Amino acid sequence: MSKSFKAITYAIGAIIGLLVLTAIALSLFLDINAYKPRLEAAAVAVTGMEVSVNGRLGVGFFPGLRVTLEDVHIRNRGTELVTASKVRIGVDFLALLKQDVRIRNVVFEHPSITIERGRDGRFNYERTDAVRGPLPGLSLAKVSFSDGTFRYLDRQSGKGFEAAGCSLDANRLQLAERDRPGIMKYLSLSAEIVCGTVRTKEHAASDLKMTVAGKRGIFDITPLTMRAYSGQGSGNLRADFTGAVPRYHLSYILSQFHVDAFLKPMSPKNAPEGSADITANLSMQGKTVKNMRQTLQGQVSLRGRSLLLKGRDLDQEFARFESSQTFNLVDVGAFFFAGPVGLAVTKGYNFANILQGSEGRSEIQALVSDWKVERGVALSRDVAIATNKNRVALQGRLDFVNERFDDVTVALIDDKGCIRAQQTIHGAFEKPVVENPSTLKALTGPVVSLLKQVEGLFPGGACDVFYAGSVAPPE
Repeated sequence: MSKSFKAITYAIGAIIGLLVLTAIALSLFLDINAYKPRLEAAAVAVTGMEVSVNGRLGVGFFPGLRVTLEDVHIRNRGTELVTASKVRIGVDFLALLKQDVRIRNVVFEHPSITIERGRDGRFNYERTDAVRGPLPGLSLAKVSFSDGTFRYLDRQSGKGFEAAGCSLDANRLQLAERDRPGIMKYLSLSAEIVCGTVRTKEHAASDLKMTVAGKRGIFDITPLTMRAYSGQGSGNLRADFTGAVPRYHLSYILSQFHVDAFLKPMSPKNAPEGSADITANLSMQGKTVKNMRQTLQGQVSLRGRSLLLKGRDLDQEFARFESSQTFNLVDVGAFFFAGPVGLAVTKGYNFANILQGSEGRSEIQALVSDWKVERGVALSRDVAIATNKNRVALQGRLDFVNERFDDVTVALIDDKGCIRAQQTIHGAFEKPVVENPSTLKALTGPVVSLLKQVEGLFPGGACDVFYAGSVAPPE
């Protein structure tokens, strides 16, 4: 072994020994908790938010210098934004010797993150008016957490969701120096996010996975996958925060989801059985739910085959409507016709009563529900179902901005697509009104006398074709 190599080896050993002695001395004589107020003040200066460490502080030196904070809370706009049982901060020791604080990584244990949109449309992570002057930039090589919970609440609509069992692994997180409200337009990062479950009040999904790539306010989430209603979902989302208002574009497909699982919260018994596919390609912009509804545009489609409805024989009910003068076409078709956008328009329907018949069964051979959305209004493009003996189709518009039916017509059609019987629906989603030849009746129950019977108008001749879509007549 050469003398120079020995010298280098001894020097490295001496440095390591010095670091070990320094670590022992610091751990014995340094009261790190005395620096808690300074640490909290530094965090406030960087984030512009209230930061408190309610537990103890600790210092570790292996495998590198790290500071451990217990019971950490971050508050902003009067709400708890982040809590964590522990936060471990890795610090570059050599840079610290030069009085340069460089954070290498941050690890959160059991964090709870709550994002709220207030009634004024502002998020709880936006800086308050009390924070003045530019906020310093931040650069972290790595941020991660495990066993976390993420909650979102929109106080304008009362809607939200909770994701549990979440983990995050983010690299190259950078937050540019900023003197204007907002964080997203100044943020850049690359991240992998996984959550075990995602729940709303009525529905649940699992195995959420997403890859996020964001740079200076433009975030691409590709792929975005999850399981919902026993089906597999996949797609992508782009969020653009660079302009005056956020812009979003979503492309997604949920394949082979179980219809009964989807409808179970509304009708535990006799929900239609079978699987279907939902596809959506939508864009919107705005800071509030109202703004996003007004700008919503794109396409939505629901398609399925061989669906089974127990407790109702639709073909039998269609056959005897002439003598009974009562019909439940809209009631039974509320889910099928409205399709993937339909839950919002079914407020005036009692699903539990509609789907809980006791006699017969119906096979829906084909279901197609294709819609084009423009400025928050869904226009029917190809909406129909076929049973073993009949076809029923829909034309019209669903106004989600004003929550109203806009001249929606549901019709029982013949093999040519001509109308055999029809009904027109209008009015608010919560209190829809259907028109018959002589009176207006509010739709309040599962069985409604509401059909205009049309027969013998075109015997053996031509007619005005109501439906010419992809659902073929039953054989």
